[in-house]
Amino acid sequence: MALAEALAADGWQLVITARGAAGLAAAEARLGAVTPDVALPGTIVDDDHRARLAEAAAGLGGASLLVNNAGTLNGTDDSGAEPLPRLADVPLPGLLETFEVNALAPIALTQLVLPQLRAHAGAVLNISSDAAVVPYVGWGGYGASKAALDLATAVLAREEPELRVWAVDPGSMRTSMLQAASPGEDISGEPLPEEVAPVLLALLRDRTPSGRYVAADLAADLAATPTTTRGGR
Repeated sequence: MALAEALAADGWQLVITARGAAGLAAAEARLGAVTPDVALPGTIVDDDHRARLAEAAAGLGGASLLVNNAGTLNGTDDSGAEPLPRLADVPLPGLLETFEVNALAPIALTQLVLPQLRAHAGAVLNISSDAAVVPYVGWGGYGASKAALDLATAVLAREEPELRVWAVDPGSMRTSMLQAASPGEDISGEPLPEEVAPVLLALLRDRTPSGRYVAADLAADLAATPTTTRGGR
């Protein structure tokens, strides 16, 4: 939501989705006060829902950017007492859903939107994780799915050189997902997503080369770059 608000403030028209209809409706109302937006509740693992998202983007003139931010820690077991079991104990249905949400569905949605992105020399932003490259105990299923998304990102970048294709590790943030992964822990010291969104927006403004990035590194580079040399929309 933080990135959507930053994009809206920067003048982008938006198509947004989430599984929770009530929260999505509230987001639509806030964003609609700033920019034209379309909100479609549903899950991106559903073929028909992905098609509706692509059609909605086409109705706004065609997508210039696709952000794949949907994610799940452990499939249907996200709300369970043990959100991050060891690989030996991961229920296979949950593992399958983890890969569907975190890797397969983003690839499928990208396929649908690619013609629009090509027409606009657009960009794909896939939200990754440090768990894709660091073997944290308990994060095997989630990390493997994000590693799959990272590799797909790198391949797409080579296959679509006219686009910008990024995988970005945003780092630990104060989100409901991190809290679910850390039951009972105090995560109030982690940055808010609103602090990371401007870094992601800078990728678009600067047409940063395709690749995998860490938000903290991008933020450091941005802070060291004189404002007069930065790109813009």
